[in-house]
Amino acid sequence: MKRHLLTFSAIVLALACWITASVTAQGQKPQAGRKAWTLSRTPDGQPDLQGFWTNSTYTPLERPKNVTKEFYTPEEAAQLRRPAGSGGGRESANPNPSLGAWLASGSAADAPAPGTLADVHYDFSQFGLARSQSPVAETLRTSLIFDPPDGRIPPMTAEGQKRVAEHARAERERGGRWDAAENNELDDRCIIMNAGPPMMPAGYNNNFHIVQGVGYVMILVEMIHDARIISLDGRPHLPKNVRQWMGDSRGRWEGNTLVVETTNFTDKTAFRGSSENLRVIERFTRTAEDTIMYTFTAEDPSTWTRPWSAELPMKQTIGPLFEHACHEGNYGLYNSLAGARAQEKKAAEEALKRERR
Repeated sequence: MKRHLLTFSAIVLALACWITASVTAQGQKPQAGRKAWTLSRTPDGQPDLQGFWTNSTYTPLERPKNVTKEFYTPEEAAQLRRPAGSGGGRESANPNPSLGAWLASGSAADAPAPGTLADVHYDFSQFGLARSQSPVAETLRTSLIFDPPDGRIPPMTAEGQKRVAEHARAERERGGRWDAAENNELDDRCIIMNAGPPMMPAGYNNNFHIVQGVGYVMILVEMIHDARIISLDGRPHLPKNVRQWMGDSRGRWEGNTLVVETTNFTDKTAFRGSSENLRVIERFTRTAEDTIMYTFTAEDPSTWTRPWSAELPMKQTIGPLFEHACHEGNYGLYNSLAGARAQEKKAAEEALKRERR
């Protein structure tokens, strides 16, 4: 199945979940009457981050171009997430257009209306799903990026632009995406998908299982069930000539915050056009029984003119995580390649008919 179609459709499903948790925003005070929350700790005395978490969110990574402020009001946020022409809360109505026009315009008017492909293809009542089954990591931010202040990824350096152009040229030279299986993207080939770092919401399978042990933290990623093993014993990073799909992560505690530094990436992953010199600093801070505040800073002088940072809450969800059985030898990849050959054959036959007329 073509990755772009899969991702868009699954995003529509994942983001159509009803909000089950209260809004988390900077400076928000606990509600009156609620019992004070106490941070629990593991047997070795570290803050307890364990459990099942999701980073599904309505908030785009970059601020929409027509939005000039850092935070929406609660009323504005509710309006953006309201179904467009949903017909009074119909269960299958899609509350937002996901990463499509809504993220570009910031307007709920771009949401797919009932009866459109995005709405009909994922009818919640048909699949026995209720919106309350998946929590959403709510924030009033207009973008996950908070630094730079404009909420957008910094410009690329000349070196980064040159590298991206060379990569695009190499892709064109080796043929189209559907000319060969190896021409497909890494996620189409089920090699790596949404594992991070940084841990970016991808629209579906946005769940994580965090387990702690003495000297280690393990993060199991629902997407392709990748596992990040983060050592906390102060050992140095791997040698520079050793490169890994998820990089090499080393963690430490700063007060109640888990700080994870990851280097040694491969140049094949290219997060937002990054090079193998990418360095990611993540911070995990449990701020409530059902919330971990997650921030990251991406730094790569070979790619961007300055580092940039983003923030989003991770909300507690229900486990366990089941296996995401993705493999590149499935029918979807075969059918996509075969379909492309069939289209080419049909086009050639029609061209020949025109010549003979």
